[in-house]
Amino acid sequence: MSNYTLFIANKNYSSWSLRPWILLTELNIPFKEVLNPFEMNNHVKFKKFAPNAKVPCLHDGDTIIWDSLAIIEYIAEQHANTWPENRQARAWARSASAEMHSGFNALRNHCSMNCGLRLKLHTLPESLLADLQRIDELWCDGLLRFSGPFLAGKQFTAVDAFYAPVVFRIQSYGLPLSDKSLAYCQRILALDGMQLWYQAALSEPWREASHEQEVLSKADLLHDYRN
Repeated sequence: MSNYTLFIANKNYSSWSLRPWILLTELNIPFKEVLNPFEMNNHVKFKKFAPNAKVPCLHDGDTIIWDSLAIIEYIAEQHANTWPENRQARAWARSASAEMHSGFNALRNHCSMNCGLRLKLHTLPESLLADLQRIDELWCDGLLRFSGPFLAGKQFTAVDAFYAPVVFRIQSYGLPLSDKSLAYCQRILALDGMQLWYQAALSEPWREASHEQEVLSKADLLHDYRN
């Protein structure tokens, strides 16, 4: 039997932490959360629980798994519903997840996750528009191919977890997507787990200067919903 402890950072900022957290939460897999807020120098603190000194990191007894993709694959070894049951849907979901894990650099660079803010970007660079076009294409393909309401079918799976941070970015920056993709965003935002994460993010007392400065260097602040 698993004995998961998931090490994460600020819910307001940490998109990679969200991936395994929302998967475990939505699949009702028990785990203990340990939150370590970002600081100017995280290396020493994070190195105590993660070999790469980064979040997320999963401990399962004496077994330590780092990197969100490795964590989710480890969970899948013990929980069959992590990926879609259908072979074709599972192949598509793995491909889409890997694409998210390794790509969409313009989205990451221009739209750092900050759940509590509403922002308007100074510009929409071509590279960002290309990322958004590909995300829209990918989401619409999955929703059409596997009939929704989730990306690979009727159940929330790992591929939805991988794109959950994108959903928060769409909300924060008001990014343009098709109606079909925006409706998917609203379904994900309405999940109990996403609401728990969001409310916790709004309640966090920490403000990490580099994250705040990065966002405001690229966008105008419209509203701050944080407590």
